[in-house]
Amino acid sequence: MSSSPLPGRFPGDFPFEDGQRASDADRDVVAERLREAAAEGRIDFEELDERLDAALSARTYGQLRPLLADLPAAPGPVPPPAPPAGEPLELRGGTHGVRRAGEWAVPAHLVVHGGLGGVALDFTRVRTSLAEILVEVYGEMAGVRIVVPESWRVETDGVAPGLGGVRDRTTPRPERGAPLLRLTGAAGIGGVRVKNPGRLERARLRMNPPRT
Repeated sequence: MSSSPLPGRFPGDFPFEDGQRASDADRDVVAERLREAAAEGRIDFEELDERLDAALSARTYGQLRPLLADLPAAPGPVPPPAPPAGEPLELRGGTHGVRRAGEWAVPAHLVVHGGLGGVALDFTRVRTSLAEILVEVYGEMAGVRIVVPESWRVETDGVAPGLGGVRDRTTPRPERGAPLLRLTGAAGIGGVRVKNPGRLERARLRMNPPRT
C-alpha cells in the first residue's frame, strides 16, 4: 500500500497507509482543496459535488487519495485582491458556498450573504492594521460561520437573531492593536456563528504556520 502523503497537504513524514482510518479533519482538508480546484476551473461543479460526496463519506486514506490524485498541490497563500478603497467586499454563498481563509486581504467593510451554500470567514491568519472591521451579515438559508483569533474582540449586538439566531462562542483575550469585529445585519434561517480557532483550525496552523 502507498504511504505517500495526500498531494501538497500533509507533511512528508506523516505516517499513514491507504487502509488506515481518516479523521474528520482529513476529510475537511480534502473537501477544501476540491472547492479550491473548482474555483480555479480545474473541475466543474457537477464533478465537485461528486467528489465532495465521496470525500465526506470516505473512511480511509485510500478512499481520499484518488480524489486529489489529478490535482496539483494547493498553491501557497495568495491573498485575494481587496476591493477598491471605500467600497465594501461583497461575498455571496450562492448554491455551493464561499470560504475565505488564509492570508487574505480584509477590508474595513464586508457585506456577506449566506445564500443556499453558506459563507465561512476565517480570520485566523489575517494580518491587519485596522482598528475595526464592520461585517454586515445576512445568514439567509445556510448561514454565516466566522472564526476569529482569541486576541480579537467581537460585537454581535447589531445582528437581528431571526429564526437561526446568533451564537458567539468566542472567549477573547484582547491584545493591544488587535481589531474589533463588529457585526450587523440579520441572522435569517441559517443563523450566524462566531468562534475562536478549534481543532481543525489549530491543526492547519501547525501544518502551515503564518509567515512572520
